[in-house]
Amino acid sequence: MTARRTVEVLLSRYGTTYAAEAGIRLRNTPQPLYQLLVLSDLLSARIRASVAVAAARALFAHGMRSPDRMIGSTWQQRVDALGEGGYRRYDERTATQLGNGAELLLVEYGGDLRRLRKEADGDLGILRSGLRRTPGMGPAGADIFIREVQAVWPETAPFLDGKALQGAEKLGLPASPAKLAQLAEQAEQAEQAEQAEQAEQAEQAEQAEQADDHGPAVLAAALVRAALDKHVVDDVAARA
Repeated sequence: MTARRTVEVLLSRYGTTYAAEAGIRLRNTPQPLYQLLVLSDLLSARIRASVAVAAARALFAHGMRSPDRMIGSTWQQRVDALGEGGYRRYDERTATQLGNGAELLLVEYGGDLRRLRKEADGDLGILRSGLRRTPGMGPAGADIFIREVQAVWPETAPFLDGKALQGAEKLGLPASPAKLAQLAEQAEQAEQAEQAEQAEQAEQAEQAEQADDHGPAVLAAALVRAALDKHVVDDVAARA
């Protein structure tokens, strides 16, 4: 079992970002970036990731997809949406924080996190500090946001936080973000070569348009799943 084969199996089985799982079509535009901020806040609590994702989906399904819409909702509507997603332990406090956070984002950045990106200018320390001004957003939440946003903010990549590196350790992979990113790139190239042999030209073009795929954000999310769930580690080991 080689490191590259381990990464290939990990990505094929668990290579989905948490943003994608929450139904966020991540782009470098204000609304999906705000949705990622909300998701990162929810994921940072001491609660199962699946519950945080379900809570984010519920908030967005009830229209709370932008800072304006979040502020336009009532506190009780936010509590109810969080409860619908199973996020009951922290629902009342989080409902308040979501309202305050949306207001802060509108006041400080006009509701557009790209302004924070411009302010940080590639400095992760500045970016973290800006994110942590959001009520309820601690170090873990800021790292989750950066871990996922590297898909559209490439200056932050490769970024693997402590939880992702825990997953790498459990899988017997290198602890270096650069080496892990290289392994992911090699795995993607191998997959593309295999697809090229099997697919017609038109299908290849369609796949290229849809590729989202094995970049650092996807790798990081897959490694986090390995850190959180022993079944993931065992499954990858059995298939690698």
